[in-house]
Amino acid sequence: MSFRLALSGLNAASTDLAVTANNIANTGTVGFKGSRAEFAEVYSVSAQGVSTSAVGNGVRVADVAQQFKQGNIDSTGNALDLAMSGQGFFILSDNGAQVFTRAGAFQVDREGYVVNSSNQRLQTFPPTPGGGFNTGTLSDLRLVTSESAPTATSAVELTLNLPANATAPINSPFDVTDPDSFNHSTSMTIYDSLGAAHTATVYYSKTANVNEWEQRLYVDGTAVGAAQTLQYSNTGQLTTPANGLVAYPAYTPATGAAPITLNLDLSDTTQYGSSFAVNAIVQDGYTTGRLIGIDTDASGIVQARFTNGRSEPLGQIALAQFSNPNGLQQLGDTNWGETFTSGQALRGAAGNAGLGLIQSGALEASNVDITEQLVNMITSQRNFQANAQMISTSDQVTQTIINIR
Repeated sequence: MSFRLALSGLNAASTDLAVTANNIANTGTVGFKGSRAEFAEVYSVSAQGVSTSAVGNGVRVADVAQQFKQGNIDSTGNALDLAMSGQGFFILSDNGAQVFTRAGAFQVDREGYVVNSSNQRLQTFPPTPGGGFNTGTLSDLRLVTSESAPTATSAVELTLNLPANATAPINSPFDVTDPDSFNHSTSMTIYDSLGAAHTATVYYSKTANVNEWEQRLYVDGTAVGAAQTLQYSNTGQLTTPANGLVAYPAYTPATGAAPITLNLDLSDTTQYGSSFAVNAIVQDGYTTGRLIGIDTDASGIVQARFTNGRSEPLGQIALAQFSNPNGLQQLGDTNWGETFTSGQALRGAAGNAGLGLIQSGALEASNVDITEQLVNMITSQRNFQANAQMISTSDQVTQTIINIR
């Protein structure tokens, strides 16, 4: 009897040592969650559920329970490394089957998909045309490799001041090659539908009338429309045109692009003092752009950055949580699988419904405390030695009984 009891203790202590060894071996494994051996006493019971002996039948391993406490967040500087602070799991597609992980070391495969070292694809909520994300479906995160399409300039906002003490130009009529035929000018870069850049220059000439100016627009040295009259009040505010908008006819560039139709917003222009000052020029066009980087914010929104200053949302990283994470099945490679015990995966975005936040350029380290594991190793070793000594003692007692004459 005592042999069997001590043997169960040896087996339990051996399992505890194996769990501890596995924890220590994975101290450096990204996203690893340590486990703990849990034991239960064993008693023989009758059919009526009553113990048949006051002495137990030893010990058994009741469970090897995973410990899902948070691991340390280590910065890496790699934009595709993702760490999660709080509850939840990244969702991966393993040839269509969903697996879950806390290891956020991702890379890009030859097709542009974001994958881990096992070639499992990171799942996101795809963007919608309205600017949001479709949380009802999942898609593989894929980095765009094509250029960002250009947009032709259609609106320009000018914020400037015309000098109130200006007089009409010396020479007349207006001539772009004669600086004495106009008072001031300012230039800007605009873009056509093919992304080609053009230089637009606006010329300002004071008229003989009080508080009145003429504005002319030239694109690539070619006049666009006729001169436009600007009228200011005696307090320096623009009164004509009343809404501050000056619409010019279409200009057809030589690049083969569609005609450019410009609307200049002059509502923030003034006529003060004695100096000409350009404070801001904002235009809504941009050229083509190449992918230069990926940004992921705390809510998991992945943005592609292009050389033309534009950003394009590629998706929002999908996270999952479970009512009983300890019921997840360990699949290896720091992955878990959904089981009946874990409950169904509840999907959501970072920061919502109790899910943690995402940090780009960082990884979650193993949550194993090496000091704690070393202490547990000593404890398990002593338990093993004690049970081994119990077998040795039982053997001596048996030998003594056998030797009785």
